[in-house]
Amino acid sequence: MPGKPVEQHPPSTEASADALAASLFSEVFIADQLARDLIGNALPKGMQISHFSVLNLLAHLGVERSPAELAEAFHVTRGAMTNTLSRLEWAGHIHIRPDWDDARRKFVSISPAGRAARDAALAAFMPRIGDVVREIGADRVRAALPVLRLLRRQLEEATRQNER
Repeated sequence: MPGKPVEQHPPSTEASADALAASLFSEVFIADQLARDLIGNALPKGMQISHFSVLNLLAHLGVERSPAELAEAFHVTRGAMTNTLSRLEWAGHIHIRPDWDDARRKFVSISPAGRAARDAALAAFMPRIGDVVREIGADRVRAALPVLRLLRRQLEEATRQNER
């Protein structure tokens, strides 16, 4: 005996938004892991992505930063940043000096060796990520950047609210 047909309801807007969010974050997480693998494998021996990231920021800014400012910029704990800075200082890639006005504070700057290490790292992986962008197409990448920046800002705001 055939039963009564099951009524098909379109998915709710909330369920659709949740499914879209799950798909978006799944793609972001997978892309992040693959990008880290691609870049990490191309970095000079002994350099980690966290080391490169700090060197790259210091080179880009061209000014000293405190360890606390660096930790905030990378959304990591001060302890994690202290560990990264210790390794970079040991390698001769950064200089850490005391704040002459407040002995409790320190300032970090990139050394000439650090700039050379950062440049070598860029030279090692830029061709690889350049190829990826060329395969996708510059126009498509340009179109995606505003969405990715907005996503980052929204996540930063959500993180700030969770810290309160």
